[in-house]
Amino acid sequence: MSNSKLVMVTLDGCRYDTAIEELGFLEHLVEKKMAFRCPVRSELPSNSRPMYEVLLTGTPPCENGIVTNLSVRLSNKKSVFSLVSEQGLKTAAAAYYWVSELFNRAPFDFFEDRLQNNEQKAIQHGMFYFEDQYPDSHLFMDAHYLLKTYRPDFLYVHSMNIDDTGHKFTSDSKEYRQSVDKADLILAETLPLWIKAGYQIIVTADHGIDEYGHHGGTREAVRRVPLYIISDKVKTGQAEEDLPQLMIAPLICDLLGIVPSEDMKMLDFPGMHENK
Repeated sequence: MSNSKLVMVTLDGCRYDTAIEELGFLEHLVEKKMAFRCPVRSELPSNSRPMYEVLLTGTPPCENGIVTNLSVRLSNKKSVFSLVSEQGLKTAAAAYYWVSELFNRAPFDFFEDRLQNNEQKAIQHGMFYFEDQYPDSHLFMDAHYLLKTYRPDFLYVHSMNIDDTGHKFTSDSKEYRQSVDKADLILAETLPLWIKAGYQIIVTADHGIDEYGHHGGTREAVRRVPLYIISDKVKTGQAEEDLPQLMIAPLICDLLGIVPSEDMKMLDFPGMHENK
C-alpha cells in the first residue's frame, strides 16, 4: 500500500556538487536503487526567504511578492501547509522562524511563537528556532518529536547549519564540507526511522553557496541544488537534467494525494511512476 504522508527536509545553503560528493547516505540509497536524485535550478533571487516561499507555494517571486529576505509578511499564496490543512489533514514544522512568518504569523514573536500548537493555523504544530547556529542535531530531534507526537501528514524540516557555515567560511572550506557531512550523519540516523513510520521523504535545498560565502545571484554554485526523493510513487536512480524549483510544491501535493493550488504549475516530472 502506498504511503501518503511526507517529510520534506530543506538543507539551507547546500549546493548540488557538494551534496553528491558529501551526502554519502543519500547517495548510497540512490546507488542501491532505493531513492531518486536530480539537480534543481532555484528561482531568483537565490536568497532564503524568497526560496522558502517558492518551495512551499510553487510561485515565483515576481508573482508572490516575497523578493528579499526583508519581505517580512505573511504569504498571500496557497501553500502546501494550507492545502494540507484544508483537507482536514495535519501539518507540522521544525524550522527557522522565517517559515513561521511566511505561513503562520508575522512578525515573529520570540516569546510567543517558539512553540506553536494551533489547529486553525496553516502550520498546526511548530517548533521554530531563531539562531542560525541552532544545532542541526537539535533540529532533527525537534522534528522527530513532532512526528512521533502528532503524526502529521506533512512535516517540514528546515536546517540552517550548512548555510551558516558557508557564509562564515565559504563553500571552498573544509568547514562547509564538514557541515554537509554532519547533516548526512543525522539524516542516516533519522530517515530510516521516518521511513519505517510510513513517510515518503524529500530532501532538497533552497539555494547554494559560492566560494565567496555568498548567494543571491545567478551563478551555478548558488542556483543548482539537489533533490532526493524516497517514495514508492517515484522511480529510483538519477536524472541529470535540471528541474525547475517551481515543480517541487505541486510535486509534493501529488505525492500527498491532494490537489495543487491554481497558482502551482505542474510540469512533467521524469521520476514519477506512470501507475502512481
